[in-house]
Amino acid sequence: APPDDPSNPPSLAWSDEFDGPAGSSPDPAKWRADPGTGPNNELEYYTDHDNASMDGQGHLIMEARKQATPGSACPVDPLTGSTTCQYTSARMNTGTKFHFTYGRLEARIKVPKGNGLWPAFWMMGADFLTGRPWPYNGEIDIMEVLGKDVKTSYSTVHAPAYNGGGGVGSPYTLPDGADFSDEFHVWAANWDSKGIVYTLDGRTVFTISKDEVERTRGPWIFDHPFYIILNLAVGGDWPGPPDASTPFPSRMLVDYVRVYQ
Repeated sequence: APPDDPSNPPSLAWSDEFDGPAGSSPDPAKWRADPGTGPNNELEYYTDHDNASMDGQGHLIMEARKQATPGSACPVDPLTGSTTCQYTSARMNTGTKFHFTYGRLEARIKVPKGNGLWPAFWMMGADFLTGRPWPYNGEIDIMEVLGKDVKTSYSTVHAPAYNGGGGVGSPYTLPDGADFSDEFHVWAANWDSKGIVYTLDGRTVFTISKDEVERTRGPWIFDHPFYIILNLAVGGDWPGPPDASTPFPSRMLVDYVRVYQ
Protein backbone atom coordinates (compact mmCIF):
# COMPACT_ATOMS: atom_id res chain seq x y z
CA ALA A 1 0.00 0.00 0.00
CA PRO A 2 1.33 3.46 -0.82
CA PRO A 3 1.85 5.97 2.00
CA ASP A 4 -0.51 8.77 2.85
CA ASP A 5 -0.35 11.93 0.77
CA PRO A 6 2.24 14.50 1.95
CA SER A 7 1.28 16.82 4.76
CA ASN A 8 0.25 20.38 3.96
CA PRO A 9 2.45 22.28 4.30
CA PRO A 10 5.10 19.62 3.68
CA SER A 11 8.45 19.53 5.48
CA LEU A 12 11.92 19.06 4.04
CA ALA A 13 12.74 15.34 3.88
CA TRP A 14 15.98 15.28 1.85
CA SER A 15 18.16 17.81 0.06
CA ASP A 16 21.52 18.58 -1.45
CA GLU A 17 22.59 22.23 -1.53
CA PHE A 18 25.90 21.46 -3.34
CA ASP A 19 27.88 23.61 -0.90
CA GLY A 20 31.13 21.62 -1.12
CA PRO A 21 34.51 23.19 -1.94
CA ALA A 22 35.38 23.95 -5.56
CA GLY A 23 36.36 20.81 -7.48
CA SER A 24 34.88 18.38 -4.96
CA SER A 25 32.79 15.45 -6.14
CA PRO A 26 29.08 14.93 -5.44
CA ASP A 27 28.31 13.69 -1.91
CA PRO A 28 28.72 9.87 -2.04
CA ALA A 29 26.16 9.49 0.76
CA LYS A 30 23.53 11.03 -1.55
CA TRP A 31 24.58 10.34 -5.14
CA ARG A 32 26.19 7.62 -7.20
CA ALA A 33 27.72 8.11 -10.62
CA ASP A 34 26.06 6.28 -13.50
CA PRO A 35 28.92 5.81 -16.00
CA GLY A 36 28.72 4.38 -19.50
CA THR A 37 27.02 5.16 -22.76
CA GLY A 38 23.53 6.64 -22.83
CA PRO A 39 20.27 5.32 -24.30
CA ASN A 40 18.30 6.92 -27.16
CA ASN A 41 21.27 6.84 -29.58
CA GLU A 42 23.08 9.49 -27.53
CA LEU A 43 26.68 10.34 -28.40
CA GLU A 44 28.23 10.92 -24.97
CA TYR A 45 30.09 8.66 -22.58
CA TYR A 46 29.12 9.35 -18.97
CA THR A 47 32.22 9.37 -16.75
CA ASP A 48 32.59 8.28 -13.13
CA HIS A 49 31.98 11.80 -11.74
CA ASP A 50 34.92 13.24 -13.75
CA ASN A 51 32.42 15.67 -15.31
CA ALA A 52 30.51 16.49 -12.09
CA SER A 53 31.90 18.77 -9.39
CA MET A 54 31.09 21.65 -7.07
CA ASP A 55 31.98 25.17 -8.15
CA GLY A 56 32.62 26.40 -4.59
CA GLN A 57 29.73 28.87 -4.88
CA GLY A 58 26.90 26.51 -3.99
CA HIS A 59 26.36 24.90 -7.39
CA LEU A 60 26.86 21.49 -8.96
CA ILE A 61 28.52 21.67 -12.38
CA MET A 62 27.60 18.95 -14.91
CA GLU A 63 29.92 19.50 -17.85
CA ALA A 64 29.68 18.13 -21.39
CA ARG A 65 33.05 18.08 -23.16
CA LYS A 66 34.37 17.35 -26.64
CA GLN A 67 36.51 14.46 -25.42
CA ALA A 68 36.85 11.01 -26.95
CA THR A 69 36.71 7.88 -24.76
CA PRO A 70 39.01 5.17 -26.19
CA GLY A 71 37.37 1.75 -26.38
CA SER A 72 33.83 3.10 -26.18
CA ALA A 73 31.12 2.62 -28.83
CA CYS A 74 28.52 5.21 -29.80
CA PRO A 75 26.43 5.95 -32.91
CA VAL A 76 28.34 7.73 -35.65
CA ASP A 77 29.33 11.26 -34.70
CA PRO A 78 28.42 13.44 -37.71
CA LEU A 79 31.31 15.83 -37.09
CA THR A 80 34.08 13.21 -37.09
CA GLY A 81 32.49 10.12 -38.63
CA SER A 82 33.74 8.14 -35.63
CA THR A 83 31.86 5.44 -33.72
CA THR A 84 34.09 5.98 -30.69
CA CYS A 85 32.19 8.24 -28.26
CA GLN A 86 33.46 11.74 -28.98
CA TYR A 87 31.89 13.49 -25.97
CA THR A 88 31.92 13.01 -22.20
CA SER A 89 29.32 14.23 -19.73
CA ALA A 90 27.75 13.61 -16.31
CA ARG A 91 24.87 11.43 -15.13
CA MET A 92 24.16 10.66 -11.48
CA ASN A 93 21.31 9.36 -9.37
CA THR A 94 20.14 8.61 -5.84
CA GLY A 95 19.51 4.92 -6.57
CA THR A 96 20.24 2.77 -3.47
CA LYS A 97 20.86 6.04 -1.55
CA PHE A 98 17.42 7.68 -1.40
CA HIS A 99 14.07 6.43 -2.70
CA PHE A 100 10.70 7.99 -1.90
CA THR A 101 6.99 7.78 -2.66
CA TYR A 102 5.01 11.05 -2.96
CA GLY A 103 6.18 14.53 -2.14
CA ARG A 104 7.36 17.70 -3.77
CA LEU A 105 10.63 17.25 -5.67
CA GLU A 106 12.23 20.46 -6.88
CA ALA A 107 15.53 21.69 -8.28
CA ARG A 108 16.91 25.09 -9.24
CA ILE A 109 18.78 24.64 -12.52
CA LYS A 110 20.44 26.68 -15.26
CA VAL A 111 20.48 24.80 -18.56
CA PRO A 112 23.02 25.15 -21.36
CA LYS A 113 22.30 26.27 -24.92
CA GLY A 114 23.55 24.57 -28.08
CA ASN A 115 22.47 22.11 -30.74
CA GLY A 116 22.55 18.52 -29.48
CA LEU A 117 22.57 19.34 -25.75
CA TRP A 118 19.85 17.67 -23.65
CA PRO A 119 19.76 18.46 -19.91
CA ALA A 120 17.28 16.54 -17.74
CA PHE A 121 15.98 16.26 -14.17
CA TRP A 122 13.85 13.15 -13.68
CA MET A 123 12.95 10.04 -11.68
CA MET A 124 12.85 6.29 -12.27
CA GLY A 125 10.81 3.69 -10.42
CA ALA A 126 13.21 2.10 -7.93
CA ASP A 127 12.25 -1.44 -8.95
CA PHE A 128 14.33 -0.79 -12.08
CA LEU A 129 17.35 -1.44 -9.84
CA THR A 130 16.10 -4.93 -9.02
CA GLY A 131 15.35 -5.97 -12.57
CA ARG A 132 11.96 -4.57 -13.55
CA PRO A 133 12.53 -3.20 -17.06
CA TRP A 134 11.66 0.23 -18.38
CA PRO A 135 8.93 1.40 -18.89
CA TYR A 136 7.23 -1.06 -16.51
CA ASN A 137 8.98 0.56 -13.54
CA GLY A 138 7.68 4.02 -14.48
CA GLU A 139 9.50 7.23 -15.38
CA ILE A 140 8.64 10.74 -14.17
CA ASP A 141 10.38 13.53 -16.11
CA ILE A 142 10.34 16.89 -14.35
CA MET A 143 12.54 18.91 -16.73
CA GLU A 144 13.84 18.27 -20.22
CA VAL A 145 15.09 21.11 -22.42
CA LEU A 146 16.58 20.73 -25.88
CA GLY A 147 19.61 22.93 -26.44
CA LYS A 148 18.40 23.73 -29.94
CA ASP A 149 15.19 25.25 -28.53
CA VAL A 150 15.88 26.76 -25.10
CA LYS A 151 12.55 28.59 -25.07
CA THR A 152 10.62 25.33 -24.38
CA SER A 153 10.67 22.86 -21.47
CA TYR A 154 8.89 19.53 -21.16
CA SER A 155 7.43 17.49 -18.28
CA THR A 156 6.27 13.93 -19.01
CA VAL A 157 5.45 10.53 -17.50
CA HIS A 158 6.16 7.17 -19.17
CA ALA A 159 4.48 3.80 -18.57
CA PRO A 160 3.87 0.64 -20.64
CA ALA A 161 0.66 2.07 -22.13
CA TYR A 162 2.21 5.49 -22.88
CA ASN A 163 5.93 5.96 -23.39
CA GLY A 164 8.54 7.49 -25.67
CA GLY A 165 6.84 9.92 -28.03
CA GLY A 166 3.50 8.72 -26.65
CA GLY A 167 4.23 9.71 -23.07
CA VAL A 168 1.72 11.84 -21.16
CA GLY A 169 3.22 15.30 -20.97
CA SER A 170 3.26 18.88 -22.10
CA PRO A 171 5.63 21.56 -23.40
CA TYR A 172 5.57 25.00 -21.80
CA THR A 173 7.42 28.30 -22.08
CA LEU A 174 8.52 31.22 -19.95
CA PRO A 175 6.60 34.51 -19.85
CA ASP A 176 7.42 36.79 -22.81
CA GLY A 177 9.20 33.94 -24.62
CA ALA A 178 12.31 34.19 -22.44
CA ASP A 179 15.27 31.86 -22.87
CA PHE A 180 15.64 29.09 -20.24
CA SER A 181 19.43 29.20 -20.57
CA ASP A 182 19.68 32.85 -19.50
CA GLU A 183 19.21 32.22 -15.77
CA PHE A 184 18.27 29.71 -13.08
CA HIS A 185 14.71 28.39 -12.85
CA VAL A 186 12.95 26.17 -10.31
CA TRP A 187 11.26 23.05 -11.69
CA ALA A 188 9.07 21.01 -9.33
CA ALA A 189 6.78 17.98 -9.34
CA ASN A 190 4.10 17.80 -6.66
CA TRP A 191 3.31 14.08 -6.58
CA ASP A 192 0.63 12.31 -4.57
CA SER A 193 -2.04 9.60 -4.88
CA LYS A 194 -4.13 11.78 -7.19
CA GLY A 195 -1.43 12.54 -9.76
CA ILE A 196 1.31 15.08 -10.42
CA VAL A 197 1.19 18.88 -10.58
CA TYR A 198 4.25 20.36 -12.31
CA THR A 199 5.34 23.91 -11.52
CA LEU A 200 7.95 26.27 -12.96
CA ASP A 201 9.14 29.08 -10.69
CA GLY A 202 6.03 28.43 -8.58
CA ARG A 203 3.61 28.68 -11.51
CA THR A 204 1.56 25.59 -12.40
CA VAL A 205 2.44 24.54 -15.96
CA PHE A 206 0.91 21.05 -16.27
CA THR A 207 -1.31 18.76 -14.22
CA ILE A 208 -1.57 14.99 -14.69
CA SER A 209 -4.61 13.36 -13.09
CA LYS A 210 -4.31 9.68 -12.21
CA ASP A 211 -8.04 9.15 -12.79
CA GLU A 212 -7.98 10.81 -16.20
CA VAL A 213 -4.87 8.92 -17.35
CA GLU A 214 -6.39 5.59 -16.32
CA ARG A 215 -9.64 6.49 -18.07
CA THR A 216 -8.05 7.65 -21.31
CA ARG A 217 -4.53 6.21 -21.66
CA GLY A 218 -3.88 3.18 -19.49
CA PRO A 219 -2.73 2.01 -16.04
CA TRP A 220 -1.09 4.46 -13.64
CA ILE A 221 2.11 2.87 -12.32
CA PHE A 222 3.56 5.64 -10.13
CA ASP A 223 2.37 4.72 -6.62
CA HIS A 224 5.65 3.25 -5.41
CA PRO A 225 9.24 4.37 -4.59
CA PHE A 226 11.29 6.34 -7.12
CA TYR A 227 14.84 7.71 -7.19
CA ILE A 228 16.21 10.99 -8.58
CA ILE A 229 18.38 11.43 -11.69
CA LEU A 230 20.32 14.41 -13.11
CA ASN A 231 22.12 14.23 -16.45
CA LEU A 232 23.33 16.24 -19.41
CA ALA A 233 23.10 14.22 -22.63
CA VAL A 234 24.80 15.02 -25.94
CA GLY A 235 22.95 13.99 -29.07
CA GLY A 236 20.20 11.40 -29.30
CA ASP A 237 17.04 10.75 -31.26
CA TRP A 238 15.13 13.72 -29.84
CA PRO A 239 17.66 16.60 -29.69
CA GLY A 240 19.67 15.54 -32.73
CA PRO A 241 23.47 15.73 -32.84
CA PRO A 242 25.73 18.63 -31.95
CA ASP A 243 27.28 20.59 -34.79
CA ALA A 244 30.17 22.97 -35.33
CA SER A 245 28.26 25.75 -33.53
CA THR A 246 27.72 23.76 -30.29
CA PRO A 247 29.88 25.19 -27.49
CA PHE A 248 32.14 22.79 -25.61
CA PRO A 249 32.55 22.57 -22.74
CA SER A 250 28.88 23.26 -21.89
CA ARG A 251 27.59 23.33 -18.36
CA MET A 252 24.33 22.49 -16.62
CA LEU A 253 24.36 24.17 -13.19
CA VAL A 254 22.27 22.88 -10.28
CA ASP A 255 21.80 25.13 -7.25
CA TYR A 256 19.91 22.57 -5.15
CA VAL A 257 17.69 19.49 -5.19
CA ARG A 258 15.06 19.21 -2.43
CA VAL A 259 12.33 16.75 -1.47
CA TYR A 260 9.44 17.82 0.77
CA GLN A 261 6.94 15.38 2.27
